[in-house]
Amino acid sequence: MVHAYILIQTEVGKAPSVVAEIAGIDGVTVAHDVTGPYDVIVQAQAESIDDLGRLVVASVQKVPGITRTLTCPVVNL
Repeated sequence: MVHAYILIQTEVGKAPSVVAEIAGIDGVTVAHDVTGPYDVIVQAQAESIDDLGRLVVASVQKVPGITRTLTCPVVNL
């Protein structure tokens, strides 16, 4: 299982609607509005890194109001 944090920038005022829609995507475990350089932080999981990529590109990035994403897979050192 691959876990990742997805950092999201949104259009002004769109963070609450982005969080509401992303929270319902299969593979998303947590979604929060935050302050700082990113507007939303998502915790997600997938069976493989390829599945994670598909989750981000096919589902998360299609949510209206998102302008940029940065996916940070968790590593076990």
